[in-house]
Amino acid sequence: MLNTWLQGLLFGVAYIAPIGLQNLYMINTALAQPRRRALKVALIVTFFDISLAVSCFYGIGKLLELYSWLELVVLAIGSIIVMYIGITLLLSHSQSASHHNHSGQFSYKSAVVSAFSVAWLNPQAILDGTMLLGAFRFSLASNVQNYFILGVAMASVIWFLSLTTITSALKDRFQPRFLVLLNRICGIIIIVYGIKLLVTFFQKL
Repeated sequence: MLNTWLQGLLFGVAYIAPIGLQNLYMINTALAQPRRRALKVALIVTFFDISLAVSCFYGIGKLLELYSWLELVVLAIGSIIVMYIGITLLLSHSQSASHHNHSGQFSYKSAVVSAFSVAWLNPQAILDGTMLLGAFRFSLASNVQNYFILGVAMASVIWFLSLTTITSALKDRFQPRFLVLLNRICGIIIIVYGIKLLVTFFQKL
């Protein structure tokens, strides 16, 4: 059981660690917000990441394969929201990029929508996750499958809280101008990703 849990933990870290929308969003939040607030957002991101991993593990990607209209809905909504997040970052000013960000410029409602979007409104991530996690599920005995996904979930908790804590601890070393540049780079990457989702949507129509 412990070996299966550790296997899930290591797989989870390898699965989450590569730079992606969730990591970009979390790094930006940790740089722009006070540490306590950033850690709360990290927990929100973690929740949606774990919920997606669990769903993929138990095969929710099959729904997208069975119902093409559902994939189109996810692509359409996802591309719009992802591009909106990117545009918001791209147009951010030095004041919002600074860690002295005003509380009025932040809302947990927006954080929840963003965290949900970068995790769940990506059909490719759902399908890829289903293939990877589903393959591991079927390779394991039924009595230890839950330990594996628990390890994956723990990896998500450790990764996002660590990423946020480290980024937050180092942010004082960055100048506001650098944070604006980082915001804009992240914004461009996210916009391009949103455009890619939109192109995929039209290709599947």
